[in-house]
Amino acid sequence: MDILHLVDRLEELFNESRALPFTHSVIVNEDRMLDIIDQMRVSIPEEIKKAQQIVAQRDRILAQAQEEAQRTLALAREKSEQIIERDAIVEAARARAEQIIESIREENERTRREADEYVVQALTSLEAELERILTQVRNGIRTIQAEKPSPSRENVTSS
Repeated sequence: MDILHLVDRLEELFNESRALPFTHSVIVNEDRMLDIIDQMRVSIPEEIKKAQQIVAQRDRILAQAQEEAQRTLALAREKSEQIIERDAIVEAARARAEQIIESIREENERTRREADEYVVQALTSLEAELERILTQVRNGIRTIQAEKPSPSRENVTSS
C-alpha cells in the first residue's frame, strides 16, 4: 500500500474523530489508528526493499559486464596465441584485442555510471519522499501536542 495513502487515511481518521468539549483533545478509534500505523510499518520497508532491489540489479549488471569483459579477454588471448607465428597478424590481433578491451572498459564504465545515476536518482527520490512524510508526521505530532492542555491550566481548573 502506498505510504501517502496511509498518511491520508491517518489524517482522515483524525479529522473524523470526536472533539472533547472544553478541550483541544479528540477521541480517536484506537483499532483504526493502530491498523493504519501497522500498515505504515509494513509499507515503509517495502520502499526500502525496492531501493535495495535497484542496488542489487545494478550489481548484477556490473557483474555481467565484468564477466563479459573476462570472456572477451580470454577469447582475444586464445586468438592471438593461435596466430602468433605471423608478425603482421599478431600485431593486428594485439591492436584489435586492445580495442576490444578498451571498448569493454568504456562500456563497463558507462554501464556503471548509468546504474549509479539511476540508483542515486531512485534513492534521492525515496529520501525526499521519506523526509516529506516525516515532516507531516512531526507536524501532526506538534499539532496534537499543541492542543494538549498544559499542566498549569489543569491545576487552575481543578482548584
